[in-house]
Amino acid sequence: MKAARLYAAGDLRVEDIDPPAGPGPGEVLVTLSAAGICGSDLHNFRTGAWISRAPSVAGHEFAGIVAAVGEGVDGLRPGDRVVADSRYWCGKCPACRSGRHNVCADLGFVGEVCDGGFAEATVLPSRLLIKHDSTLDAGIAAMAEPLAVALHALRKQAVPAGEPVLVAGCGPIGGLAALLLARQHEGPLLVADRNALRSALVARVTGARVVDLDQGAIEEALGGVPLRYALDATGSVAALQSLLELLAGGGSLALVGIAHGRLDFDPNLLVEREIALVGCHAFADELPEAVAMLPSFAPILGELIDAEISLDEVPAAYRQLLAGQSRGLKTIIRMEEAG
Repeated sequence: MKAARLYAAGDLRVEDIDPPAGPGPGEVLVTLSAAGICGSDLHNFRTGAWISRAPSVAGHEFAGIVAAVGEGVDGLRPGDRVVADSRYWCGKCPACRSGRHNVCADLGFVGEVCDGGFAEATVLPSRLLIKHDSTLDAGIAAMAEPLAVALHALRKQAVPAGEPVLVAGCGPIGGLAALLLARQHEGPLLVADRNALRSALVARVTGARVVDLDQGAIEEALGGVPLRYALDATGSVAALQSLLELLAGGGSLALVGIAHGRLDFDPNLLVEREIALVGCHAFADELPEAVAMLPSFAPILGELIDAEISLDEVPAAYRQLLAGQSRGLKTIIRMEEAG
């Protein structure tokens, strides 16, 4: 079968490999339908930060059809349409025993510690698969995982009703966070991104106002109402420093982007303005809820897809995304016809 495998930083190859063997006990063989390219896929390709086995089939945002189930699997059967939980947790450490699988002591991710979704088929533990509405397009279903990440970030930050919120970064996570805020939060919504096409798209589907990370621009947009809450989905240290300077006292800055570099700031800024830094890692138990949201979000999610490509086109798509040349939010890899 065809697969896109990461060998080392900067070395992603599309090649023919043997299909996975039949599922073992507790496992499920999935024929893949669609997958999304994530910013963390690009980070791993660029830096090799999370390469723990090589080569490994990349990709952790995907949807497919159950082809076979192993001994002891309940609740899934051939023909079910499923999405994957990206988190590969141990189930034994104190974090897992308390239900905090996203901060497991030995946490890994599908596509890194095991083969992922940039292929025609994969085998995963049944605990990592969730059924979805069979009428849902596979490309939309593949967006369940990033939607869960965005939902988790909003819940971690817990912005009070009526407060303005600024989302910095209109990539997949930032754009989906803005979409959720537009649906669930009562208060002004601002978005910022260096890519004007992406920020305009997010503003159009959410009703947000596009601003620069500039005090005057934000004050004008909010009519002088202070900005206390922001979510960073850029991973840019420069953006983080700007946001900390822009926030009024008593709020928080949620960090969900994968950063390059280190933040250098005076911690007294946090103390004197009583600003909280909120780290948001993957998701907790939000994936089933995100899956349930997909049908109602489907029309807008379809508008956020930048391109649909084949497995052969994945390396070129990585280069384009790293160069910041995308106009939409999500590149979807298709392994079968939609539907």
